Amino acid sequence: MAASVYATPMERAWYYFHRLLCGAVLLFLIAPIFVVLPLSFNSVPFFTYPLSAFSLRWYQEFFLTDRWQGALHNSIFVAVSVTLLSTVLGTLAALGLSRPNFPWRTAVMTILISPLVVPVVITAVGVYFFYADAGLLNSFTGLILAHTTLATPFVVITVTAALTGFDHSLTRAAAGLGAPPVTAFFKVTLPLILPGMISGSLFAFLTSFDEVVVALFVASTNQRTLPKVMFSGIREEISPTIIAAATVLTLFSIIMLTTIELLRRRSERLRGIRNT
Repeated sequence: MAASVYATPMERAWYYFHRLLCGAVLLFLIAPIFVVLPLSFNSVPFFTYPLSAFSLRWYQEFFLTDRWQGALHNSIFVAVSVTLLSTVLGTLAALGLSRPNFPWRTAVMTILISPLVVPVVITAVGVYFFYADAGLLNSFTGLILAHTTLATPFVVITVTAALTGFDHSLTRAAAGLGAPPVTAFFKVTLPLILPGMISGSLFAFLTSFDEVVVALFVASTNQRTLPKVMFSGIREEISPTIIAAATVLTLFSIIMLTTIELLRRRSERLRGIRNT
């Protein structure tokens, strides 16, 4: 809303104060990133300002060494597997919860989203002891299942939001015209909830790709993900390669979040079209 629509000077002053406050909070959140990221282009193997000289040596080390590339490939493999698994499970759960006659909906929803509320270190400890008895420690299977536990709630939330206001008479009409349930889902339901599914899958991918606490408990040296290698590097040595890796992750997260925002706006436009 433009400032010109406010009638009194007090309203205009509050408008500009609100904008200034939001800008100050945003600057407080992103200022550390702006300060640290230029260090990834430093030519010396330590953190110093001003920069001695511009260099891409740390990005070359990140993209060309087996240690970092192996971790990156592991992270991508685990994140893609988690995305596929959590998208299927979260979508099925959201579809079940959207049924009008679903019993104990609130209790089931609370259990499904509890990984978002419980501190991740508590989840990691519980997963460690459970997987130790199940023989899933130090394996990609255990790491993927653990990350799926953390990522599925995002899919449940986004798909549930997409199903809000969903007209179930559309599926009943499809069934009345002779369409089997599978056909009705793919032809009627899926196109309407697809933006929510994609948003949830992107959140699931980022959750797995950036997670480090559970990986420290569950994964071994053969399943080292990129955040785990970065964490180990901070403990053992402070190398600008870590900042180069963090820069790549930051840019990747910005692209993913921008995509999610575009999908959200597209979903709102579709809802507006359906409601007209």
